[in-house]
Amino acid sequence: MILPPEFQDWFARQGWQPHPHQLALLEASGDSLLIAPTGGGKTLAGFLPSLIELRDGVRKGSVHTLYVSPLKALTADIGRNLARPVADLGLSIRIEDRTGDTGQTQRRRQRVDPPEVLLTTPESLALMLSYPEAPAIFGGLRRVVLDELHALAESKRGDQLMLGLARLRALAPGLRVTGLSATVEDPHALADFMAGRAPVAVIQADPGPDPDIAMLPTARPAPWAGGGGHYAIPEVLDAVRQARTTIIFINTRAQAELFFQALWAANDENLPIGLHHGSLSRESRARVEAAMAAGELRAVVATGSLDLGIDWGAVDLVIQIGAPKNVKRLVQRIGRANHRYNAPSKARIVPANRFEQIECVAALQAVREGDLDGDPREPGPLDVLCQHILLTACAAPFAADALFAEITTAGPYRRLTRADFVACLDFAATGGYALRAYDRWQRLMLRDGLWRLRDPRSTQLLRMNIGTIVEAEMVRVRMRGRGGAPLGEVEEAFAASLSPGDTFLIGGRVVRMDAMREMVIEVSPDPGRQPKIAVFSGVKLAMSTQLAHRVQALIGDPSHHTSLPPDTRDWLALQAQVSRLPEPGLLLSETFPHAGLWHFALYGFAGRNALQTLGLLLTREMEEEGLGPLGFLSTDYALLIWSLDPVRNPAPLLDPARLRAGLGDWLGGNAVMKRTFRNVATVAGLIQRNMPGLRKTGRQATFSSDILYDTLRKYDPDHLMLRVTADEAGRGLVDFGRIEEMLSHSPRCEHRMLERVSPLAAPLLLEVGKVPIRGEGRERLAGIEAEALMREAGLEFSA
Repeated sequence: MILPPEFQDWFARQGWQPHPHQLALLEASGDSLLIAPTGGGKTLAGFLPSLIELRDGVRKGSVHTLYVSPLKALTADIGRNLARPVADLGLSIRIEDRTGDTGQTQRRRQRVDPPEVLLTTPESLALMLSYPEAPAIFGGLRRVVLDELHALAESKRGDQLMLGLARLRALAPGLRVTGLSATVEDPHALADFMAGRAPVAVIQADPGPDPDIAMLPTARPAPWAGGGGHYAIPEVLDAVRQARTTIIFINTRAQAELFFQALWAANDENLPIGLHHGSLSRESRARVEAAMAAGELRAVVATGSLDLGIDWGAVDLVIQIGAPKNVKRLVQRIGRANHRYNAPSKARIVPANRFEQIECVAALQAVREGDLDGDPREPGPLDVLCQHILLTACAAPFAADALFAEITTAGPYRRLTRADFVACLDFAATGGYALRAYDRWQRLMLRDGLWRLRDPRSTQLLRMNIGTIVEAEMVRVRMRGRGGAPLGEVEEAFAASLSPGDTFLIGGRVVRMDAMREMVIEVSPDPGRQPKIAVFSGVKLAMSTQLAHRVQALIGDPSHHTSLPPDTRDWLALQAQVSRLPEPGLLLSETFPHAGLWHFALYGFAGRNALQTLGLLLTREMEEEGLGPLGFLSTDYALLIWSLDPVRNPAPLLDPARLRAGLGDWLGGNAVMKRTFRNVATVAGLIQRNMPGLRKTGRQATFSSDILYDTLRKYDPDHLMLRVTADEAGRGLVDFGRIEEMLSHSPRCEHRMLERVSPLAAPLLLEVGKVPIRGEGRERLAGIEAEALMREAGLEFSA
């Protein structure tokens, strides 16, 4: 395919020249993956083949081009952007979206009269494929465009999408798939992820000029601990004044609320600044997005909710508050600044504390070297496959052999074993061995060689529970009074902790809880009081393995300390004098007294989740050794445990076999496993959160999932859901693999017994997030304190 003259003329009228990668995508003969920076015209490149094929206005009675993105807002933005060339070229093409925001009337019409171009999300595609009309809707499909594929590939939504893509390839043989992605660490691995039976060609665009990225100079040094970055508010405001439009990225929603409030308090010029994160109401987010598109805001404080896609050409500065934790994420966020292909993106970084100063320097070095991080993808998760099997049955009866053959064309499931497929099919049909006696989980039956729904009426329930995102249950917040404005959502557990009159922060303003009715909190403005902070579902991001290794290497080599601020260099030099510096290949630990207790510091550089797990395991072992552990604290870099007696030789405690055995014992009835089981069981369809005319509260769902978990552990310990739960917990919240990687990456161990706290450990004592241990050590401490108090009162204990 070549670019027709009328399209060449259209480019010329815009003052553009087609980019080489756009023309290369036209010339591709099969499936393609385009890797291009923000502003490189990826989306237009993805649609050009479709617009050329559709220029004659031929109707096929089915969708010609399907566009899938991770965000509903992105589908709307693409629809607006695509309308322009369609109108300018006089093309007779109907473009519609199909997301959770699409009205029922339009959804019903699309099932019998689909548009030529349909814009959707992975969840809505899964829903459409569950309808009997799917072969008619997609039978004439010629093109699929997968936008922001790198973001989708990092979660179960990507696995769900690849299963849907395998179904589309079966319904419309010969369709061509185009993946669009920002810069990634391994383009060929991403191409393999989206591939069917045939390989995918990788097209890499010119990355453009190097970004203008540096630390933001500040008058005050970064604090020793903490994560807010508030010390840099004056410099951030000054940078906002000098730029046209700025996006200020912060890693968590709660921190975004706090930073926005502090920024607004210092904003004496009343510069228009917005706030955007996933817990705000859709109306609030839409207002901010519209104001940004219209150029009415000078800055917006945002979380990952603005990491992707929406093209705001006026953005000319990105500020990252806090360490990015991931080089690839930093590069992609930088790309949000300056959507002009031939101009460098400008970004500034504000480390939240001294440790993060080192991490930010390491991340900047990785960006300049083009060294992106990323972990190998795991095989496709089986809970997602179970959901897909059930939704396939909603559309029509199926043969097991044919479905297995289709599923194994999807990249994540290419190595799926027949045994695992049979286990998923058995689970979808009966719930598994321990549950097959219960009618509620008898969902499929085999008749005439085909698997079909036992009760066709169950399709509504299955479709209502489509999706792979399982977040904490949320409670809506709105202003008091009839028609009160919606403000957003907070976690149900946080809502339960509130009493009338309590204040909290949401949407950048302090509000007072007046009442809670039917899972809605009614509030009034109360700006004069100190707020509680909502516990939003956004989690703390763990530092990537590759970045952790860079940080450790930077700390351990004094010849590279010249790249660090002077005060940080002095801090590390003092650590080298008092103890020693951590370095690659060495696992350093220290024991020292402080405040009447012994402290054990381990510099593991394994990420917050892994070191949190290690803290739980080591304190259990210390309890067994009679060392009286009282609590611990973990960061991305280090673990700190305090106890009544000292750790003098940590080597036995860190034995990998002993740790893994302790992990199995600890995980059995642990809340982490129950939380993971609830998520897995919800995705797989064992637990339904949404019921016709009813939605379970978080507590109801948790209670029922806990009963199921305990039942399966007792009566069916080899159940598929328990196996999936253990695998997922080990990779996610528990991250035990990072502990094993830490131990294998550091074959040498060195332990220092010190007389006082070391410089590197001092900031750990200032961190929040300490986890208390309630064991024998706590009882011994209470006895010691009681004895000291009695002596002070003039009483003596008799032996």
